[in-house]
Amino acid sequence: MHISKILCIFATDFARMTMIVEPDKLEIGKHTFDFQLDSEYFVSIEKTELLGGVVSGKAEVVVRERSFSLHLWVEGVVQVTCDRCLDSVDISVKADDDMGIEPEAKTIDLSWLAYELIVVNLPLVHCHQPGGCNPQMDALLQDHLCCTAEEPEIL
Repeated sequence: MHISKILCIFATDFARMTMIVEPDKLEIGKHTFDFQLDSEYFVSIEKTELLGGVVSGKAEVVVRERSFSLHLWVEGVVQVTCDRCLDSVDISVKADDDMGIEPEAKTIDLSWLAYELIVVNLPLVHCHQPGGCNPQMDALLQDHLCCTAEEPEIL
């Protein structure tokens, strides 16, 4: 694919980076777009779930005579807040998804779809590996446990 044929617009939209594809302006066939989401992007998106990271992405838009389809891949590392100690923790993410595109769609925001794909594929619990939490917060948590690891006695 020649660079001149890529109709991917990189712009600032409401103080965040966007990667817009205009499928109705693409020729019939398969079009591939590679992109990177870095910590600057995650800060600019103004959502609190992801604190930063480096994620590589790839989008494949297939243009047919009366329809479009999109396959999106993401892979990398994102920083989230640890549910236990509240420090930042790195989480690896690798996901892909097929998405149908409405025939009347004028634009597709790849950066937002990639963000959503990352978030829905995060584990439900965000924690450091054992021993990796902030030691001060871990000590505070241990002081406030309501029970010990021992089995309670049954009377």
